[in-house]
Amino acid sequence: FLGAPENGNYEIHYQEIVKMAGHSCATVAGAYLMTLKGLKALYENEIPKRGEIKVEVRDKAEKGSIGVSASVFTNITGAAGDYGFAGINGKYARRNLLFFNTNIEGFVRFTRMDTGKSVEVDYNPANVVYPGNIMMSAIGPQATVETKKTFPHRWKEMIGVIFNNIDKVVEVR
Repeated sequence: FLGAPENGNYEIHYQEIVKMAGHSCATVAGAYLMTLKGLKALYENEIPKRGEIKVEVRDKAEKGSIGVSASVFTNITGAAGDYGFAGINGKYARRNLLFFNTNIEGFVRFTRMDTGKSVEVDYNPANVVYPGNIMMSAIGPQATVETKKTFPHRWKEMIGVIFNNIDKVVEVR
């Protein structure tokens, strides 16, 4: 329906999220991995149903890079704020499924709308890498010609470390 594949299933890969965000970073990777692990815990062996997942973010949308994370959550789950798709004849609605500044312990909570089952997810890249240090090595006052030159490789390598250590950086409860 509305141009989706015939069976209604499709996969969203990290590179597509990077295109949507306009860049790859620890925040984008973290939001992708939180969603991946959160939905896997929520749906187990079932296929998640886009548009049938409520997303609650602990912090305000304006705080730091929360908006970037929320864009990733929206892209994958379909959950949107009051600006989202209103649906057709009561179906396919995405509006009012994304909330900020919520009273949760985790970074984000994903809730299945069909069963009410929820999981909270946290992300801590500092368990394996320090993105700020890598960034500052390229733009900070101590940056050198060499650290600026090697920055793109080290940044990409950092993302790989995050992906290769998903169980150390993402916690689902």
